[in-house]
Amino acid sequence: MDSSSMGMPISDPSAWATAMNNLGMAPMSMTGQPLMSDFDPSLGMMTGIAPMNPMMPGLGIVPPPISQDMPIVKEIIHCKSCTLFPPNPNLPPPATRERPPGCKTVFVGGLPENATEQIIVEVFEQCGKIIAIRKSKKNFCHIRFAEEHTVDKALFLSGYRIRLGSSTDKKDTGRLHVDFAQARDDLYEWECRQRMLAREERHRRRIEEDRLRPPSPPPIVHYSEHECSQLGEKIKDDSKFPEAVRVLLTWVERGEVNRRNANNFYSMIQSSNSHIRRLMNEKAAHEKEMEEAKEKFKNALAGILVQFEQIVSVFRAASKQKAWDHFSKAQRKNLDMWRKQAEEIRNIHNDELMGIRREEEMEMSDDDMEDAPDSKDSDDSGPLAQVEALKEENDSLRCQLDAYRNEVELLKQEQGKAQPQRSDEDTTRQQQLSFLQQALQGMQKQLLKIREELKQREAELEKSTEEKRQLESQMQSLKEQEAAASAVVSCSQEKESLPEKGPPSPVQSEREALLVGIISTFLHVHPFGASIEYICSYLQRLDTKISAMEVEALLGRLPCTFRQELTGVGASLEKRWNFCGFEGIKTV
Repeated sequence: MDSSSMGMPISDPSAWATAMNNLGMAPMSMTGQPLMSDFDPSLGMMTGIAPMNPMMPGLGIVPPPISQDMPIVKEIIHCKSCTLFPPNPNLPPPATRERPPGCKTVFVGGLPENATEQIIVEVFEQCGKIIAIRKSKKNFCHIRFAEEHTVDKALFLSGYRIRLGSSTDKKDTGRLHVDFAQARDDLYEWECRQRMLAREERHRRRIEEDRLRPPSPPPIVHYSEHECSQLGEKIKDDSKFPEAVRVLLTWVERGEVNRRNANNFYSMIQSSNSHIRRLMNEKAAHEKEMEEAKEKFKNALAGILVQFEQIVSVFRAASKQKAWDHFSKAQRKNLDMWRKQAEEIRNIHNDELMGIRREEEMEMSDDDMEDAPDSKDSDDSGPLAQVEALKEENDSLRCQLDAYRNEVELLKQEQGKAQPQRSDEDTTRQQQLSFLQQALQGMQKQLLKIREELKQREAELEKSTEEKRQLESQMQSLKEQEAAASAVVSCSQEKESLPEKGPPSPVQSEREALLVGIISTFLHVHPFGASIEYICSYLQRLDTKISAMEVEALLGRLPCTFRQELTGVGASLEKRWNFCGFEGIKTV
């Protein structure tokens, strides 16, 4: 019911003025208008207190937000037709339900039996504008306000005892209970407002996305003889090639190729292929520029580092006692601080330069490994790839096996839940079940086989890794023995340079002496001997000009150092050279 159509008189302003006068405030209505024009602020309850503004937060009759720590003081409210008495301040505040979204309606219970809508409007109109009142015959009503914040002001009256006039009759008294109420109109208005806000947000987001979206690519023209001839010319042009090849790709994907224009498409694809050499040349040029830029940066950094070294040397020279004693205390402090800063910057630049050089050395070592890969590494890469492939196949088979199991379980459950009505369906399900069981068994066998093969590959991989470690240790010992042999050869050359006469030496040059030392070291590591081909393959890694005939002739001239033996029987007969220098030193 609309309050404007009721024609109710405004409540007596003297009742509100009395309540506000008891608090020492100027009597004012909820809208901020003065109720008494001739009010004297010195007539309050406490003298010496300046007049207060009742519209300040926390000082009105119904304060907006009140702190939980500050106690709420409620006074008697006198209206024209009734009087409101505050509840006991020692009692806990009245309980309320959870506030519905967009709540503008309150439930008012505990009304006197003789209460009318005029009295209800008189009491609650001070909280805000009332849109409608729905009163029940059971001493309660629902009041719908125009604004949401007025509901909080109405809840302030919860717990007040109301008395109509000066009567003490039970039908003229009651205890008010004000609580939130859930109304469909409030919820509908709140949802409409939320949808409006969501629409505005979507519109704003769409505008932002349109603003940030990149422009669409130009449309691709349809195939024709004229467009095909123009596209062939564009493909040959380096500047127009990216755009032209995109059009060619679109035409091929659309299915424009047929028997009549196949030659035209072939010529365009051939022209596209001719750009590969140009792209490779451009890539090489860019790589060369990058290398030159790296070299230039490294040289510049080295020059800067040299200048830093000079600056640090200047500070160190100034820190010596010869020059240090002539500086003042403040100057020494500054010099010491500058020296530390220069050393820190010098160390940072030095670390950066060392990092660049370390990266270059690693790249060179990687290139060397790619140029001359070890046979053992190539043998190891095979098992590693096979092991990875077997693991992937094992995972895929396990997933398929789980899927088959799930299908079998589902079929069993369906068969147990509902008996089939027709025999055809029964036979079909039985066939499906048997097929799935056979596939499941086959997958299990294949999975077991793959697991066994995987274990074998892992064992082979471990064995090859161990052999690789042994070979590396042998190579390390070979390098040490080569160094020792080179030292021995240098000593022997010094002795030969002495003017002594003796029998002619089978070693005729320094190169042959080095070969004797290296071959001795190599055969010492192989106690069972090695063939001439194995020895030459090792020596040719050091010098590709070494031939097998030269090595065999050199070994034949040194019978006390190297001995040739025959091993094997029949087709497996093999000539092996052994090192016998420790035995020949006694007989020479």
